[in-house]
Amino acid sequence: MSVDLRYDDDVTEVVEKTTRFVREYVLPLENEHRGDINAAGGDDLRREMNAKAKVEGIFAPHAPVQFGGLGLNMSDRVPVFAAAGYSTFGPIALHIGAPDEGNVHMLAHIASDEQKQKYLAPLAAGDLRSAFAMTEPSPGAGADPNALRTMAVKVDGGWKINGEKRFITGAEGAGFFIIMARTAGEPGDRGGATMFLAPADAPGLSVDRHIVTTDRSMIGGHCEVSFTDVFVPDEDILGEVDEGYRYAQVRLGPARMTHVMRWFGSAQRCHDVAVDYVSKREGFGGKLGDLGMIQQMVADNEIDLAASMALLVKACHELDAGSHASNETSVAKTFAAEAYTRIADRSMQMCGGLGVSEDLPIARLQQELRPFRIYDGPSEVHRWAIARRAIGRAKKAAQAVAAR
Repeated sequence: MSVDLRYDDDVTEVVEKTTRFVREYVLPLENEHRGDINAAGGDDLRREMNAKAKVEGIFAPHAPVQFGGLGLNMSDRVPVFAAAGYSTFGPIALHIGAPDEGNVHMLAHIASDEQKQKYLAPLAAGDLRSAFAMTEPSPGAGADPNALRTMAVKVDGGWKINGEKRFITGAEGAGFFIIMARTAGEPGDRGGATMFLAPADAPGLSVDRHIVTTDRSMIGGHCEVSFTDVFVPDEDILGEVDEGYRYAQVRLGPARMTHVMRWFGSAQRCHDVAVDYVSKREGFGGKLGDLGMIQQMVADNEIDLAASMALLVKACHELDAGSHASNETSVAKTFAAEAYTRIADRSMQMCGGLGVSEDLPIARLQQELRPFRIYDGPSEVHRWAIARRAIGRAKKAAQAVAAR
């Protein structure tokens, strides 16, 4: 199967419009507020930026066309999302930030027609935001989803949900939640989870606390959320009962890759700032960029960016071909998350004192990039999964040889 790395003219046009929009309009807003979306106005600013993105014809490039989006597949999203990610406010402006982007993708693939009208339509339009409630306090679900402890019990006409969640991105101000709760088995058992849709104002649903993290660009923060006898009617089950983990795979792989896309833009920006600086800064009888040690850091950044993009493009190609691409997405996510922090660190080093100051954006971009090694699966968990698959393939090959 051939891989065509050229983009159609309509995609190229969206990339060009996005680049211009982000650099001329969004970046100044981000810089003015030092990357803090809440200080910049939160949802009020989001709505303002969304309106301008709609005028430009670049709003919701991932959303289905029938719901007002551009309907781009995973491969065509790559350059658009990367262009938006050049500013940490860019994904919010285009309505492609986490978790809404992943929730739009999942609802488009899984939701019933009624659920699409009730939840997907207003979400895709940017009329409201959403949250995906999966992660729990210890000893509940985190990197190990089988530890799920939030329980859903069947009652007349629906289910009652009880439990606690933690690090729920976008929870403050969300219009609705997608809740992962156990409907069979015990914590530690494989399977037995179901996804439920619930309005944010459902009785018993409470956003309790913002958890302060190093990143400041996730609108709605990362929050602790509790559920006390939250009633969800049967019609708001997302997918099938006890099949929540299977359906979540529709979201997980693509969402990891869109993270790689968005944060590619931030890593590229760190590199661009550093290269511009060393090409002009005088020192040791010439420009810093003429020094061998600086050139090595520039080259290593270029290599990390190119390798991250290549792995991303390969994984998205597999996803578009209908594969779960579990291994490809794990490899791309793990490599890129670590490469981006290397790029930010080298860029900071090249800029010296300015690199750690607020005069340049590198220091705060590093604070945005570092959590990616944890978000959507820590690097260690992805490495474990990659190794397990490789060893599994070797064992199967050995068994096949022995059976001949």
